[in-house]
Amino acid sequence: MREAGIEWRHSDRPVGYDAAVAAMERRIAAIRDDGAPELVWLLEHPALYTAGTSARAADLLDPARLPVHKSGRGGQYTYHGPGQRIAYVLLDLDRRGRDVRCHVWRLEEWIIGTLARFAVRGERRDGRVGVWIAGEGGRDDKVAAIGVRVRHWVSYHGVALNVAPDLDHYRGIVPCGIAPESSGNGVTSLARLGISASMPEIDGALRATFDVVFGDASGCTSQSPTRTAVAQASA
Repeated sequence: MREAGIEWRHSDRPVGYDAAVAAMERRIAAIRDDGAPELVWLLEHPALYTAGTSARAADLLDPARLPVHKSGRGGQYTYHGPGQRIAYVLLDLDRRGRDVRCHVWRLEEWIIGTLARFAVRGERRDGRVGVWIAGEGGRDDKVAAIGVRVRHWVSYHGVALNVAPDLDHYRGIVPCGIAPESSGNGVTSLARLGISASMPEIDGALRATFDVVFGDASGCTSQSPTRTAVAQASA
């Protein structure tokens, strides 16, 4: 399905990580060279870890726990798996302002708007990319991770929203370089917050809020340098 020149793709079965990256790379070439439509791809991955371009070996705490895939996206280690909604966002930034910081800000804003439809308040934190939930005692828990790569001014990779994944798998890594025992922060999910949301409901909210954020070229209000921390550009 296409809306305003953007194709929305939904995969019902888990998609292997390497296969997904290869498909994205083919599509960004087609967007750039052949004028193919931009793409938002909603999917899940099998349980695995990905290592972004800033990943530190010491942050892989249990290498034997799950397969580890090196990734060209910005950022450090993160977990992907069933119960997590992956939204890969392939947009032509050449037409959208050539502003990677703004693109990351919009991805955060998109997730914040999506969470609001389930009466959940997602927030930003200075110096920490992603979307966070404020907890008791000053604790923050990350509910959505963001990692982006830009090639020839076409973005790919995107957002991982924890709907109802197995959060125990985060024990095998230091997620996004933030160790819970030293920072007081951790990870959470909608399920842990007591929100029972199906993937179709999540997808509907993502669809409903996308144009509100990405349809307005002047809608970015943050130019914080920290918003580039998860972006790897080869523009």
